[in-house]
Amino acid sequence: QVQLVESGGGLVQAGGSLRLSCAAPGRTFSSYAMGWFRQAPGKEREFVAGISWNGGRTSYADSVKGRFTISRDNTKNAVYLQMNSLKPEDTAVYYCAVKMRGSDWDRATHYDYWGQGTQVTVSS
Repeated sequence: QVQLVESGGGLVQAGGSLRLSCAAPGRTFSSYAMGWFRQAPGKEREFVAGISWNGGRTSYADSVKGRFTISRDNTKNAVYLQMNSLKPEDTAVYYCAVKMRGSDWDRATHYDYWGQGTQVTVSS
């Protein structure tokens, strides 16, 4: 089973920035839309951002609009999430996944090939 690999998480103070990366070793997903989700302790996994196969279309959760930017580099088979102006409520494990079906960006059931996640902790 192919899995994506997330990296770039860490501990940062409120107002700081992090850049998450998502790679697909040995596999290309350049023809597929991709998404970032997050899950905080005791909460459901929630949609953060999505990007179409060529980067021409993006979608964001209201809670991150204007602060987070999703991008991709198909030559490197990678997807990124630039996170600025981080808040303590952004603390969560962040996952990337491949959008395999459906039209809605924010349904986790529309995605496959989930990675193990990367922890982001924002201190106040």
